[in-house]
Amino acid sequence: MTFKEAVEQTPQVAKAYKAGLLAFGDYSSKVVVPDNRLLGGSVDIDAATVELYPNDNRWDYAFDYNGETFFIEVHTASTSETSTVLRKLEWLKVWLSEQAPEIDKLKSKKLPPFYWVQSKNYALPTHTPQYRKAVSAKLIPIKEWNYELLCKQYASQSKSKKRVPKYMRKSKKDN
Repeated sequence: MTFKEAVEQTPQVAKAYKAGLLAFGDYSSKVVVPDNRLLGGSVDIDAATVELYPNDNRWDYAFDYNGETFFIEVHTASTSETSTVLRKLEWLKVWLSEQAPEIDKLKSKKLPPFYWVQSKNYALPTHTPQYRKAVSAKLIPIKEWNYELLCKQYASQSKSKKRVPKYMRKSKKDN
């Protein structure tokens, strides 16, 4: 199933599908991809669901790149806004599970699917409890969502996790 088909099968956002990154409006510059032809469309989840959930902390966007769906919250990256963004993430996870299961099935498996992209300046020092909460939720703010940089970063993190430190390797004497 394509992203467009999944969106059209999700009643709460069925009419919100946009080609490319059009759903992002002015924030489309926050997403950088190497090949625009691989963009499978986007949805402004927040705008599409505001009437259904007027008092909830709703997530902003979903988009497809190269057959995988990513979810982006463009929001101020500050200590005072961390709890709001984390509530938005929880709302999104419940919404995907209960209201958008077809979109949920398309979540990226190559890269993490959820991202907090800072809308303005960054004011979330690493020594704060709010930063630690964001790290715990695997949602550290980034300046822009750049596919190639994220792939490189994720690949290097994966390799470093698999690498056994030199002091833990068996020596030839141990065999």
